[in-house]
Amino acid sequence: MRSTHHRLRSLGITAAVVLLGGAAGMSSAAAAQVDPLPVQPHQTFVGQVNGVTIGAVIQVGCFGPVSGTSTGHPLAGQTVSVQLVSGATPVSARVGYTGESADRVRVGFGNATSAVPTTEIKAYGVKVPIPQDISLPCFGTGTVGFLPAPTSTTAQPATVDVTYVSVGATPAG
Repeated sequence: MRSTHHRLRSLGITAAVVLLGGAAGMSSAAAAQVDPLPVQPHQTFVGQVNGVTIGAVIQVGCFGPVSGTSTGHPLAGQTVSVQLVSGATPVSARVGYTGESADRVRVGFGNATSAVPTTEIKAYGVKVPIPQDISLPCFGTGTVGFLPAPTSTTAQPATVDVTYVSVGATPAG
């Protein structure tokens, strides 16, 4: 019995050293690393824009005078991601469902169901850059759609309402 206790205590110390390895400056190989969870069929998810599901803001570079129809390009450093829903979601979050066959989520800017997807996400929690070559409104509101792919009759897109904020613009007129 005593040798079993001694072995468990040794294992506990070894496990603590491995788990704390990254914090103690040991090689990253000693610390355990968690792989992202891949998108799979039959999963409920929410979309995120710049790390939020509700109240998202996209900064758009709009230079010179702008009007109500002016467009620009998203600034660098902004992201989209999907999060697996495993419990309660915020009341106003619009969740999606991957359906029968989805193994990725395509992201479209504009109307959630008719926007041309420009970005693809294959795992939960992975932040993917918003492409800087797309055109977005300089100001106002819109919707980012997170569309399960391949789609099926049971798939449901998630959506995130966004506010576009112009950076560098001056009012026209």
